[in-house]
Amino acid sequence: MGAQDVVEALLDRYGRTYAEEAGIRLADRPMPLYQLLVLATLLSARISSGVAVAAARELFAAGFRTPKAMAGASWQQRVDALGRGHYRRYDERTATMLGDGAELLLDRWKGDLRRLREEAGGDGRRLGELLQEFPGIGPAGADIFLREVQAVWPQVAPHLDGRVLDGARAVGLPRRERPLAGLAAGSGTKLARLSAALVRVSHSEKSAAEVRSAARR
Repeated sequence: MGAQDVVEALLDRYGRTYAEEAGIRLADRPMPLYQLLVLATLLSARISSGVAVAAARELFAAGFRTPKAMAGASWQQRVDALGRGHYRRYDERTATMLGDGAELLLDRWKGDLRRLREEAGGDGRRLGELLQEFPGIGPAGADIFLREVQAVWPQVAPHLDGRVLDGARAVGLPRRERPLAGLAAGSGTKLARLSAALVRVSHSEKSAAEVRSAARR
């Protein structure tokens, strides 16, 4: 069982990014970057990723795809959209955080997360610190954003946090950032997909065993 066999099995079974699941066509533009921030906020709560993704889809379907639209929506409109995605345990608090976060992005960075990146000088650690200024984004939420955005922000790559490295260990891949990143062949998109796959197997020994088995064939 070679490392590349494991990588291919991971990508084949679990290599869809969370942004893709939420219907975000990620690009280095203000709207999809903001949508990724919303998704990271939702994924930060102690709730299943499936519910978080469904809630993000409902928010975007309601038209809240930009910070201006999110800030302009009423609190109840945000609550209702979250409820349609079954994000009910945290809906009221999250509705407030999304409104406050949109206002912060508009006021401080003119609604454009690329300005936040420029303020950080492309430094991953500083980016993480700035992201945590948004309500609802802690260290885990910053990691979620950074491991997905590395597909379109090459200066962030490789961003492989502890959860990704735990997944690597579960399937027999190196639990070190540089060797693991090397398996993505220098592709930010592939690295983001591999990161998402490794997060998924880190949550499920059954999934990890399935990947190991597939890689041996």
